[in-house]
Parts: sequence; structure tokens; C-alpha cells
Amino acid sequence: MSKTIALTLTEEELEMLVDALEVDLEGYVEAAKEARGNNARDDVETFKEAALNIQKLMTKLQALLPEE
Repeated sequence: MSKTIALTLTEEELEMLVDALEVDLEGYVEAAKEARGNNARDDVETFKEAALNIQKLMTKLQALLPEE
């Protein structure tokens, strides 16, 4: 089980993290597409899992941001 940590961030820092995760997510989605095109099934699954984990974290962080 993962260890839980407490972290204090400003709203701006939180937005920066969400933006960085969005870019990272796009990279994994593209990597999965390329792997699919190369018939690299194991890589497709690895990249899809990474993208899903990033999406879950982004959703969790976005819920902490104030509504605009």
C-alpha cells in the first residue's frame, strides 16, 4: 500500500501540476497509439495503464481547484 503524505500548495501551484499532468497524459496517449501501430501489445497496455493512473490523479487534483 502506498504511504499517504500531506502537501501544502497554492492554487497556482496546483494548477501548474494539473497542467503538467495533462501534457504527460497526452504523451502516454500518443505513445499508446504508436505502440498499437507497431503491434506492441505489451507497450499499449503499459501506456494505457499509465494514462489511466494520470487521469485519476488529475481528476483528484482538479476537484481541489476552485470553480471558475
